[in-house]
Amino acid sequence: MKLEDDHHCFACGKLNDSGLKLQFNLDEKRQVITTEFNPTKTHQGFKDIVHGGIIGLILDECMVNLVWRLGIRAVSAEYTVKLLNPAMIGKRLIFSAHIVSERKRILAIEAQCANEEGVKIAFSSSKCVKVPKP
Repeated sequence: MKLEDDHHCFACGKLNDSGLKLQFNLDEKRQVITTEFNPTKTHQGFKDIVHGGIIGLILDECMVNLVWRLGIRAVSAEYTVKLLNPAMIGKRLIFSAHIVSERKRILAIEAQCANEEGVKIAFSSSKCVKVPKP
C-alpha cells in the first residue's frame, strides 16, 4: 500500500484550508507526542461544547502521528474513545499519546485529552497495524 502525505490531511495538513492544522511535538526519548487545540464555534456539538467526534479525530491523529514520527509505518485498525467530561468552546485542549506495547505487526497505543485546567476530557486506546513498505 502506498501511503503519501500531500499536506491535505484534515487534522494536520498545512495545505487544507478547512483543516485543523495541528502541530505536534515529539519527545523521542520518552516516545510521547503532544499537540494543543483551541476549539471554536466551528467545532461545536451542543451549544458551547466541543463535538465529541472532533476530540476522537484528534486522539486518533495523535496516536498515528506518534508512530509515523518514530519511523514506524502504521495505520489505525481500531480505536475507542471514552468521553469523560465536556470540552468547552474557547478552552485550550492538550492531547498526548504513547505506545503501550508492540508486537509483530500490531502496536497498542493510548492517548488522552485534558483541558487547560488539567481536567481529563477523554481517553483513547488503539491498535495500529504496521504497513509494509511498497
